[in-house]
Amino acid sequence: MLYTALIFGLLGSFHCVGMCGPIAFLLPVDRNNNFKKFGQIFLYHFGRILAYSIIGLAFGLIGKSLNLFGFQQQLSIIIGVLMLLVIFIPQKTFNKYNFSKPVFRIISKVKSALGKELKKKTPDTFLTIGFLNGFLPCGLVYMAVFGAIASGNALQGSLYMALFGIGTIPLMTTAIYLGNFLNAQVRQRVRRAIPVFVVIIGCLFIVRGLGLGIPYISPKPMTETVDASYDCQPMVLEDKSINNQ
Repeated sequence: MLYTALIFGLLGSFHCVGMCGPIAFLLPVDRNNNFKKFGQIFLYHFGRILAYSIIGLAFGLIGKSLNLFGFQQQLSIIIGVLMLLVIFIPQKTFNKYNFSKPVFRIISKVKSALGKELKKKTPDTFLTIGFLNGFLPCGLVYMAVFGAIASGNALQGSLYMALFGIGTIPLMTTAIYLGNFLNAQVRQRVRRAIPVFVVIIGCLFIVRGLGLGIPYISPKPMTETVDASYDCQPMVLEDKSINNQ
């Protein structure tokens, strides 16, 4: 299911341009030196992917701990259901309970640190900006985190989030070079399409967990069966000393 991470990234990048676009537009890149500018943008993206990989590693470990109890298929179904619920439950319901309130202070510190870094032009600045950018709250990142948990493995979870970040690179890079090149109508159409793809991917996770025997999509669970009727014969060792007499 790693391909779903790239899909999230490619589609989510349209959303990212709207949410994280201001950060990309304000990057203090060198406009007069294309080679230097390319290196600065590379460091920015590397910082984002590094942050996503760390997040994926952490949540992949959570998925691994659940898998140890034999919940791999059930976990995939639960993740798929959660994706569907996030789409179908009205946004005002989430705003009512304000699930992000416990981490609001941390987010404020991240934004404050980002503001300070945007005023600098040292090489490490772009890596730091990208790294901090990766920890800002985003609905599509949350969806990718669900995928990292469903991977059931720390390495796979980290790779899942890294692929998500890689998927966002083309459009985010274009935004840095060209600025706000998407008009309001295009952005609105893309935002309407994103929930549809999230529903499709959520259904894929559910189908995967059902173990329907569909190659690469819903493989059957690996189970080892033992036939109780198998006749185990004891091994008879010949005594060579007797045969030689």
